[in-house]
Amino acid sequence: MIKILLAFALFIFFFTACKKDSSVVPDQASLDDAGFNRYEAHFLDELWKLNPDWATSVGYHKYDSLLLIPNKQTREKLLTFTKVQMDSLGKFNPNNFLESNKMDFAMMQNQLAEIQWKIQTLKDYEWDPNSYNVIGTFATILNEHYEPLAKRLNSFYEKMAFIPAYYKEAEKQIKNPVVELTNLAIEQHLGGIGVIEKDFADSLKKTNIPETQKKLMLDRAKLSADAIKEYTEYLKNLKNDHPRSFRLGKELYDDKYKFEIQSSLTAQQIYNAAVERKKYLHHEMTKFSKQLWPKYFGTKPMPADSLDLISQVIDTLSAKHVAPDEFQEAIEKQIPILTAFVKSKDLLTMDPSKPLVVRKEPGYMAGVAGASMSSPGPYDKGGNSYYNVGSLAGWSPERAESYLREYNQYILQILSIHEAIPGHYVQLIYANKSPSLIKAIFGNGAMVEGWAVYSEQMMIDNGYGDNSPEMLLMWYKWHLRSVCNTILDYSVHSMNMPKQQAITLLTHEAFQQQAEAEGKWKRVSVTSVQLDSYYTGFKEIMDLREEWKKKMGDKYKLKDFNEKFLSYGSAPVKLIRDAMLAKETTGTEKH
Repeated sequence: MIKILLAFALFIFFFTACKKDSSVVPDQASLDDAGFNRYEAHFLDELWKLNPDWATSVGYHKYDSLLLIPNKQTREKLLTFTKVQMDSLGKFNPNNFLESNKMDFAMMQNQLAEIQWKIQTLKDYEWDPNSYNVIGTFATILNEHYEPLAKRLNSFYEKMAFIPAYYKEAEKQIKNPVVELTNLAIEQHLGGIGVIEKDFADSLKKTNIPETQKKLMLDRAKLSADAIKEYTEYLKNLKNDHPRSFRLGKELYDDKYKFEIQSSLTAQQIYNAAVERKKYLHHEMTKFSKQLWPKYFGTKPMPADSLDLISQVIDTLSAKHVAPDEFQEAIEKQIPILTAFVKSKDLLTMDPSKPLVVRKEPGYMAGVAGASMSSPGPYDKGGNSYYNVGSLAGWSPERAESYLREYNQYILQILSIHEAIPGHYVQLIYANKSPSLIKAIFGNGAMVEGWAVYSEQMMIDNGYGDNSPEMLLMWYKWHLRSVCNTILDYSVHSMNMPKQQAITLLTHEAFQQQAEAEGKWKRVSVTSVQLDSYYTGFKEIMDLREEWKKKMGDKYKLKDFNEKFLSYGSAPVKLIRDAMLAKETTGTEKH
């Protein structure tokens, strides 16, 4: 899961009204590509005034010191912003644009419509207490080296002044919250509070800020931490006799899928495709399991049931895994191996100048995914990319064993292909090279996750793992995970699949360990639609590659496809498809 991480959390805050916007609209003389580019810059400047936390997360640090209070008035101001911008966009004719601007235009329209839908229809500000978690922004200010430490700490200090009022307002907004999201909010706030209680103080010691000022800053940090703890206590003690179900329901789910995935397929269609893909994978896994059975079981009779056969072979292979305290170290050792393989097969061009840091997953990110990639924002392209690895510290031996069997020596390699090379890390490095800020800021999750899943198959197809049946079987198991993510998410949120049926799907049909299945159930209860992004994006990229092969004929090269596809940034695959398959025109197109 990419928490970027690129995941859009709608921060709704108070700032100046958008009156100025209504007068800054394109005139007839500026409706060309150049005029649209100027309008984009204005659009983003107005957006960041209303969303300083979002701005910080993408590397725009002009408003780092602001934390704006969430209430009804701010939502109305944000709605006004969307209406003004939609009116301005309506003055352009995207058919006259270069492909890159056509894509930006469509993504901006979608984003504005999604903001309106969230405020007016979804209303998750009422039932998701974790939507008010600001700790991640403070961590960004503290950890990214975009300015001298003392200056960043001063922004941190000024921003903290608003924390008590922020969380008091959050308490007023919450009505009949989802129990699972309430628990997640408690977990992530308490897990991340060390950013303010400890990390801030540790950073102050590294500066020459006068002691008197340091004391003021530490006093404010204590007040801020106390306010966060009070919020978690409020959530713990909240009387909630009629909590909202975590299940979205089919209507909201279909709408959210349309806005977030932006696929040429509907949610129902991708669910149907995933069901068929599962059948194909089971067939292929049966073949490899029959091939491996004599090697690992000798003359022992082979199970008649194909799922039992697959399960037993996978269970035997899963015994090969690292020790709990070697998990992160094993991942670190894989990075140069993956890099060398990509270069040897000439799959795409790597950029050695962009650092990748493997680190323990921060507490404020815990409780959703065991591994993730955090990449620098489009305004801060020189920042670090972080491969976040969940810690097994404090786990019982049984739970740790279950987790490590899931992430055995085969799967651990595929995990790093997905998260790092040539998956998320590489894709997001390419995305930050794109001149288009819009594609990076409104990055499409299905394209991002789809590329990571596609990169797994690309590596396997090119001989990674020496084509061993063990690696191939385990990759199918891992790929089945992406497919079942879609089946699970749609079934739970649109079809009311009960927990036990979901666990059975994951353990019996997807061959996942119990700990992994339980973790995925937790994830589907605190997120929605995001789990669709893996298989949807993968399917659309694979379909596009086949069409591209036909278009290029004898000139087709895998590296050319990969780099051309990535050159468009994190745009929806359906928009990239339109651009790549468009008839060639004269002149040089800039993405």
